[in-house]
Amino acid sequence: MELRTDLALISEWITENSHVLDLGCGDGTLLEHLRDSRSVTGYGLEIADDNIVSCVKTGINVIHTDLNQGLSDFSDDSFDYVVMTQAIQTILQPDTLLMEMLRVGRQGIVTFPNFGHWRARSSLFFGGIMPISRALPSKWYETVNIHLCTLRDFENLCDQLDIEVLQRAVVDTKHCTSRFMRLLPNIFGEVALYRLRSKSVKNL
Repeated sequence: MELRTDLALISEWITENSHVLDLGCGDGTLLEHLRDSRSVTGYGLEIADDNIVSCVKTGINVIHTDLNQGLSDFSDDSFDYVVMTQAIQTILQPDTLLMEMLRVGRQGIVTFPNFGHWRARSSLFFGGIMPISRALPSKWYETVNIHLCTLRDFENLCDQLDIEVLQRAVVDTKHCTSRFMRLLPNIFGEVALYRLRSKSVKNL
């Protein structure tokens, strides 16, 4: 299976034989890859019926749920990793869900579109309008995004929530990286990827 670059990077952050919860798992591509290549077990949470059907067809354990309802059905430290790709900006209370991720999982992996990218800055500064870009293609009144943030915003939130950033990477919408993104990630990175844990946790 050829995996999208950002999902391939996420899979490298996850150790073999881990137990994983994928929030907003889509059609189950990441979980399927982790199962087949790293002997990972786990569950996906998904709200879209067509994605749930795709997960079932490939043998992925999936639960129909709305992430805004939280993770109260799961006990503390139920998973080694809790993953949420391109969804945190759509959540009503992203800070609460982040804390829930690190309650039920020993580590969390989060990705989101970077609102600090230079194209977004240019739209606001020169045009005075909400940006439409490759990472943020919808008009402001059509988008599902309700809590857009920059890398700096996200890292400030992690500090406030006593969350430690273990790894960070940035890519573009083709899921490639570059020297400029590594040098100035908050300006040139279109999509941010973070691996996290609670600062109270010393070891996985």
